[in-house]
Amino acid sequence: MPLIHHTALCVRDIEQSLRFWRDGLGFQVLMDEQFAGDWRTLLRADTTSLRSVFLGEPSNFEAGIVELVDFGDATPEAPAPAAGAQPGFLLVSVMTDLDGALTRLANLGLGGTPRRVEVSGVAMAVVLDPDGVQVELIDTPAMGNLERLTDTETADAAASAETADTATDAAGATTP
Repeated sequence: MPLIHHTALCVRDIEQSLRFWRDGLGFQVLMDEQFAGDWRTLLRADTTSLRSVFLGEPSNFEAGIVELVDFGDATPEAPAPAAGAQPGFLLVSVMTDLDGALTRLANLGLGGTPRRVEVSGVAMAVVLDPDGVQVELIDTPAMGNLERLTDTETADAAASAETADTATDAAGATTP
C-alpha cells in the first residue's frame, strides 16, 4: 500500500512561509537542509541547489509532512491565482484547532481573509499561504467524523473482499 510521505511547496520567501506554517499553523521544523543535485532534471528547476524544510508533527510522522522548497534566485514568479477550482492541485488540508490557528494567522497578518463554512457540523476555513496556496483548515472535532467514515469504508472493503473470496463455479459449487 503506497503512502504519501510529504507535499512539497515551492516558496519565494522561506522565512515568510515559515511564519505561516510554523508560527501560524503550529507545525514543527523536522529538517532544514541545503541539498546539491540535478534539480533541472528532477524538478525542472534552473538550479543545482535548494533549501528543503520539512514541517510536521515529530511524535507522528504518519500525520503528513509539508516541505518548503527554496530554489533561491532560481525561484520563478508565482502564476496568477485561478479564479476558482481547476483540475490539478487544489489545496493542502490541515486538521487543527480552527479558531486558534485563525487567531495566530490574523495576529501575524497572514492568511488573508478566511473563507469559513460549516459542513455536516464541521467548521472549516480556507486561507492562503504566502505563495497563494489554498490551505483548508478543518477543526479538530472533525477527527471523529473521519475515523467513523474510515471505519465504515474499511468494513465495507473487508466485506467486499470476503465476498470476492467466495466464488461460485459454473456448476454452482461454491469454492473458497
